[in-house]
Amino acid sequence: MQDILYAPWRDEYITNDKIEGCVFCHISAHVEEDEMLHVLYRDEHCFIVMNRYPYTPGHFMIIPHSHTDKLEELQSDVWLHMSDLAQKGVRLLKEGFGANGVNIGMNLGKAGGAGIAEHIHMHLVPRWEKDTNFMTTIVQNRVYSTDFLKIYKKIKSLIPKYI
Repeated sequence: MQDILYAPWRDEYITNDKIEGCVFCHISAHVEEDEMLHVLYRDEHCFIVMNRYPYTPGHFMIIPHSHTDKLEELQSDVWLHMSDLAQKGVRLLKEGFGANGVNIGMNLGKAGGAGIAEHIHMHLVPRWEKDTNFMTTIVQNRVYSTDFLKIYKKIKSLIPKYI
């Protein structure tokens, strides 16, 4: 007997039109699509976008507008700005979203585990005590406990207070 795990919300992943080129450059250049692309915030140096396939609810990324795969070549003022946004993002996730902790990370290069290796980005992943379960460890699947759009709207509503 084969077990089937239904995930109809992933249908969009299969049927969606694919973005040609760098997805992050596309998001950076298309302000008019912010709502559709789930952008939470943008300024002259960076933008913050929800992770479409998150590890936990509320997982978002801070991404510089400048296209580079080399952190070591990123302008220092942009890196410092990303770090400032990360501090504010952690506060938002803890105080506004109720996370017990936050993982922050950057996977640099394909060998470093980056899913989108051509454009650096920083992940902020909210965590709660006991938020992992057998699904992650045994069958290597994740259970997303709430609606993605509901979380996007909640975090977007917190941006003016925290960022």
